[in-house]
Amino acid sequence: MLKLVAGLILVWVLALAVWALPIIYQQHSGGPQLASAEMPPLPDFSLPDLDGNLHSLSEWQGKVLVVNFWATWCPPCKEEMPLFVQTQKKYADTDLQFLGIAIDDPDMVRDFYDIYNLNFPVLTGGPKAIELSNSMGNRFDSLPFTAVFDRTGKARYIQAGQLSERDIAHKIIPLL
Repeated sequence: MLKLVAGLILVWVLALAVWALPIIYQQHSGGPQLASAEMPPLPDFSLPDLDGNLHSLSEWQGKVLVVNFWATWCPPCKEEMPLFVQTQKKYADTDLQFLGIAIDDPDMVRDFYDIYNLNFPVLTGGPKAIELSNSMGNRFDSLPFTAVFDRTGKARYIQAGQLSERDIAHKIIPLL
């Protein structure tokens, strides 16, 4: 019995280590990154909204686009949502557009959308969304993950992990 308990503890510790590795790497590798010249431009893709209607990124062409990948079960994702709502509201008369891309089931996302009173478009994507975040520079499948594109579709800033007010003020707002 003691061996079984020890084995279960070992499995739990290993699972925790695998989950925490991208977060630890991000914290010790400088976290936020400015997009490099080699980073591809805004990819064109289509994902469904909460009603199942497909949307393409070309709908937001000409805007400063903040693409945020998140999940309903992700604590840092939950923490940054009120800041996104506040910023989207504050800059509603500008070309700033937040776009949430959730990796969850649409029903769970719909509840989250209502609870947090989100005021920006949310698309759902599951595994396709994870692949899309990888193409935008998310090397470790981190959540949240944010990619910021200027009005021309050029990647200007990426960040694995939660955005702060300072990040928005210094990295996103100057693009307006």
